[in-house]
Amino acid sequence: MKTIFSGIQPSGTLTIGNYLGAMQQFVKYQEDHNCYFCIVDEHAITVPQDRLKLRNNIRSLAALYLAAGIDPNKSTLFIQSEVPAHTQLGWMLQSISYIGELERMTQFKDKSTGKEAVSVGLLTYPPLMAADILLYKTDIVPVGEDQKQHLELTRDLAQRFNNRYNDIFTIPEIATPKVGARIMSLQEPTKKMSKSDENEKAFISMLDEPKKIEKKIKSAVTDSEGVVKFDKENKPGVSNLMTIYASCTGESIKSIEEKYAGKGYGEFKADVAQAIIAILKPIQDRYHELIDSEQLDDILDQGRDKAAATANKMIFKAKKAMGLGRIKKKK
Repeated sequence: MKTIFSGIQPSGTLTIGNYLGAMQQFVKYQEDHNCYFCIVDEHAITVPQDRLKLRNNIRSLAALYLAAGIDPNKSTLFIQSEVPAHTQLGWMLQSISYIGELERMTQFKDKSTGKEAVSVGLLTYPPLMAADILLYKTDIVPVGEDQKQHLELTRDLAQRFNNRYNDIFTIPEIATPKVGARIMSLQEPTKKMSKSDENEKAFISMLDEPKKIEKKIKSAVTDSEGVVKFDKENKPGVSNLMTIYASCTGESIKSIEEKYAGKGYGEFKADVAQAIIAILKPIQDRYHELIDSEQLDDILDQGRDKAAATANKMIFKAKKAMGLGRIKKKK
């Protein structure tokens, strides 16, 4: 049985893009893999956060994981900051990382451009991300296209550590879903959908009410052609809606093109909205049952203890390999 690790930042309510591009896949993976799902709250603080909002987001994300179908009896769900081994190994991996390779990270460039002051954490968080993954002997990391560069760095750091000190880390493989890997903004379809977008019309939150979903899809940017056809370069808006529809319903892109041949965008958009509403309703119902429950805390306590037991074994090996700490003299 192979091990899978994935982490999501609690920086806002998850979007339909997060669900279709990641969480939907997680439910399938847990059936025949050893899965660790982590709420990476320490990554979130690389940019300023309101402490109360951050705590609420952490709990909300945990409830959404479970509501989406993550089973605590099959998977380990936990909060990153509750397992100290993550930051310990993160620092150790920073020590073998090079400034040049961190500065080349696309996300660092995007988030730091035009800012007078940039957090050091924004530059150095890829080694922490690597630590998250390597602590659990991870075989597979399911990620969107935007995270592949960070995963390549994780592989490089693992190999570098193994070569320099001791061969203790598993080199993880990258897995990206074929459909739904990259859901784009509804207003700027050349840009990835983001839960932190200032324009609320640009994304569908997993907790949006049906009327709000219908309104957002209705106002989604398309084009003047009026033809439902998949063409990411010339028709990015329509192609994005088709990807969402395909991911929600399981229909192929080809069958969607055939289904809406000769029909306008109005009917197509209405059906996209209904497909989203249908897939989110059971998730929203379960979320509201969990969010203020003791059951949620019990599951997170259980996940923390299970994750820590595994992570602590690996951090002991890593410290020993690097020569940290001391060897007790025998009496």
